[in-house]
Amino acid sequence: MAEYTIKDSDIDLLRQAGVSGEDIDHCVKVAEKALEIATRCRGTIDMELVARGALFHDLGKSKTHDIEHGKIGAELGKALGLPTAITDIMEKHIRGGLTPAEAEELGLPVKDYSLKTIEERIVIYADRLVDIIYDGIVKLNGDKDAETRFVEILTDYPQYGKNDITLRRYIGYHEEIHGLMAKS
Repeated sequence: MAEYTIKDSDIDLLRQAGVSGEDIDHCVKVAEKALEIATRCRGTIDMELVARGALFHDLGKSKTHDIEHGKIGAELGKALGLPTAITDIMEKHIRGGLTPAEAEELGLPVKDYSLKTIEERIVIYADRLVDIIYDGIVKLNGDKDAETRFVEILTDYPQYGKNDITLRRYIGYHEEIHGLMAKS
């Protein structure tokens, strides 16, 4: 699997778009975590898509931190000329991919936001892990502890699991991704 290095020019794009330093720091951590996870998985994974999808997933936070930041970020990404595979990650990362009914309930355009690719699911999983690792809410014994206790943490801390549908979705990604990881 080819390595991929986060490009300073991509970080500059976030900065130029008006993403705050704190949000850029989060995006870089998500990209690093997503790449680290992807390197542990068997199979063919587009490392550039994982890295850039993770790095740009919160571009919409340059305009709002509300639920529609994914939709807004995808629009901004398209205007910047980012590939559709990246803007898809940006648009669909809200709650790990929504059904049309969930989108309607949240006031988003009604359509299927479900995650179709392993790259999309790795980014969303990494985003959830980074939140758990860096929010300071859960006492952890190192980064790996967040993965080991992922199901427990999402179940015990509703801010991470959100609701039953989202909780099951995140747990499914966790199980799928760990099923792809080489046993060490």
